[in-house]
Amino acid sequence: MPRSQKTNVTTKPTVKLSARKVEKDAARKAAKKVDRATKPPKPPKVRVVKARDPVTLERAMRAVGAAIDKKALEPVLSYIGELTSYADYVLIVSGRSDRQVQAIAEGIALASKQAGVVPLGVESTKDGRWTLIDLGDVIVHVFHHPVRDYYDLEGLWGDAPRVKLTIPADCRARPEDAYTT
Repeated sequence: MPRSQKTNVTTKPTVKLSARKVEKDAARKAAKKVDRATKPPKPPKVRVVKARDPVTLERAMRAVGAAIDKKALEPVLSYIGELTSYADYVLIVSGRSDRQVQAIAEGIALASKQAGVVPLGVESTKDGRWTLIDLGDVIVHVFHHPVRDYYDLEGLWGDAPRVKLTIPADCRARPEDAYTT
């Protein structure tokens, strides 16, 4: 036969498993499952959290109180100190109207000034849709409620632990507050 007509066909030998081998494999797999089930679970990894400065927390809570005094909707205070380097807390609140947003922002800035903390910056107070107040280690966002829903900063800081707040009933959002503009 000429060389060009030869075909290189390699066949794998068929492996016949004996019933005994199949039983051993099944028993070994079952034993592994039992071992996994009886082993104690690994302890969770411990996250080292830096100590939260009580002065900064007091500053943040003062801003929360000033916002609640102006009937701000759904205040959310998150500790972002372990996620960012520029602040320790972020406060997110909203108002039902442009005028209420302005009043909340003015109330927070005034309460901070009375406590001896001059805001480092206040942005967008005239528009009434979104005002940002920089109190150093505390950043405050005051939104018009539909704008807050649109930007969803709470979702952005979803990994940050939240400070438990007692929110009065008149500071809870109602279904009619969720209208779009």
